[in-house]
Parts: sequence; structure tokens; C-alpha cells
Amino acid sequence: MTLELDRPVARRTLGTETLLVLGLSLGQSAVYALVSIVAKLTADGPLSAQTAALNTSRSARPYLDLTYQLLGIAFALLPVLLAVHLLARDPGDPARTLGLDARRPGQDLARGAGLAALIGLPGLALFWAAAQLGLNATLVPAALPDLWWAVPVLILAAVQNAVLEEVIVVGYLVTRLRQLQWRLAAVVATSALLRGSYHLYQGFGAFVGNAVMGVVFSLFYLRTRRVMPLVVAHTLLDIVAFVGYSLLPREWFDWL
Repeated sequence: MTLELDRPVARRTLGTETLLVLGLSLGQSAVYALVSIVAKLTADGPLSAQTAALNTSRSARPYLDLTYQLLGIAFALLPVLLAVHLLARDPGDPARTLGLDARRPGQDLARGAGLAALIGLPGLALFWAAAQLGLNATLVPAALPDLWWAVPVLILAAVQNAVLEEVIVVGYLVTRLRQLQWRLAAVVATSALLRGSYHLYQGFGAFVGNAVMGVVFSLFYLRTRRVMPLVVAHTLLDIVAFVGYSLLPREWFDWL
């Protein structure tokens, strides 16, 4: 008996696949973020008096801490490899389908830098406003010890966040939802709300800001079919946040 290897994948199978990929990655993060914000809201004291820390130390032993950091970054990228592997069932090269290649390095870098400026400057204003209104927890973007490997690890963490989020929440999710024949507005809204939801642990200002970022990034991807500029933009934003917080005077960030 000959297997029909080129048989189209059923919509139900695509839907199940999408839920599983999200469940193993940022959908799982969204659930934990929802539990986290409920815990913060029901704790003693206002939301603004509580802390949301990123890039925290995992061991008091420096080289063990470094090992944990690198393992965490590496394993966090496995859902990306899974998504690309699953997209390989579709016609064409999955990297080209996502626009996750090096065909246009100059253009991707320029577009990414422009998107970073477009998102970053209003984002700072939104975070400041949310902090003044008590809608965010106090954000600590980097809490690693002052060791030689801290900055390289923060840069790697920024790249990891960018690749994971943009490939899964934009490239993969938008592609699959369009294949499932969702309306364009529903696709954009789903991607944006998912992005906002897994940032809820930081507070409601972070949810709104990231949801708006999600709308902009989804529309950009639908127009260009390239996820690489989004990876560049997200990497730049996170490097500025993580490394800047780590190296600049701490009083500069009291407003967070």
C-alpha cells in the first residue's frame, strides 16, 4: 500500500497542531501570566508595590548560574524549531515562508531599527503613564549578578525572546490562522491579544503596550511576509531594556 504523503492536512489537524505548539510555548506563558496577575491583585498591597523581575539569577554559584541561563535560552527555542519543522509540511521552504532568512540583511536591519523606534519611544511613555497610575508592577528587566558573563547572557536572552515571540506569535500563528481561513481582523486580534496576555504578569500597562505592538507587528508581517525585521526590532528593544538596566545608574529607572 502506498501512503499519500502529499495529502493536504485537514483543518482540524492544523487547529490541533496550533493549540499544541502554543501550549508548549507562549500559550503556556499566557496562562502562567494570568495566574500571576491574579496573585498580585489579591495579595496585600497595591500592584505598583509589587515586583516583576526578568532575567533573574538561578544559582548562587556563578558557573552553575551561567549553565542554567544558557540551558534556559537553548530549550526556550525548541518550540521555534518545532514550528518551523511543522511548517515544512507546506509547499516551499519554511524559512522563506516565514521570511526568516538572510536574503535581505540590509533591508531587514533598517526596517527592524525603524520598527524598534516606532514601538520603543511610545512604549516608554506608556510604561511611565502606567507606573504613575499604578497599573503596572515595578519592573526589574535584569537581576543577574555583576559578573563577566551577565551582559552576553542578557544579549542572548534578548535574541531568544525575539526569535521565540516573533516566529511563534506572528510568523507561525498568523500563517496557520490564515490557512484555517480566519478573517484578517480576527488573526491580527488573536496574535496581539496573545502577545499582551503573556506580559500580564508585569501589569495592565504592559498588556496594553504589548497588544498594540502585536497589532503593528502582525500587520507588518501580513504586508511583507518577513518575520526577520520583527526579530531585529524585538532584539534591539530587549537589549536596550536588559543591558541598559544592568549598566546604567539604577536611579534612572525609578519610574519603572
